[in-house]
Amino acid sequence: MIEFIILLAVGYFVGSVLEKKHYKDIKKRERKTIHVPIISFGAKQAIPEANEAALFAGSVVVSADYFKMFASSLRNLVGGNVVVYESILDRGRREAILRMKEQAIAWGATQVVNVRLETASIGNQASGGKGLFAVEVIAYGTGIR
Repeated sequence: MIEFIILLAVGYFVGSVLEKKHYKDIKKRERKTIHVPIISFGAKQAIPEANEAALFAGSVVVSADYFKMFASSLRNLVGGNVVVYESILDRGRREAILRMKEQAIAWGATQVVNVRLETASIGNQASGGKGLFAVEVIAYGTGIR
């Protein structure tokens, strides 16, 4: 029993520190890339004129720490929002968009249009809800210059 509590505490504290560090890095990189807007158009809207265009994609896999997996299993008993996983999805979306934008900026894009996001969960279902839980997020769009 004591091992379980120790693992839970280590998972909580290490996970919190790493998550804060990741958010700090994301915010710093978002400030550096804010000059390149990302735009999503509807099916009947005209795309801006461009001399060149290229497809860019950014992907990331973010996993849950031991504490979040334990907390989500408790939430599954009663149902409702699984708040502990919301930060994983937020970090995944923001990181994938940043990676896409950074590639587009390196190419010389002035904006990225028709940006789309795709997600997939990794693990957890195949193991009957036990073991690794991670989410993959892919952001893709057309960079124009």
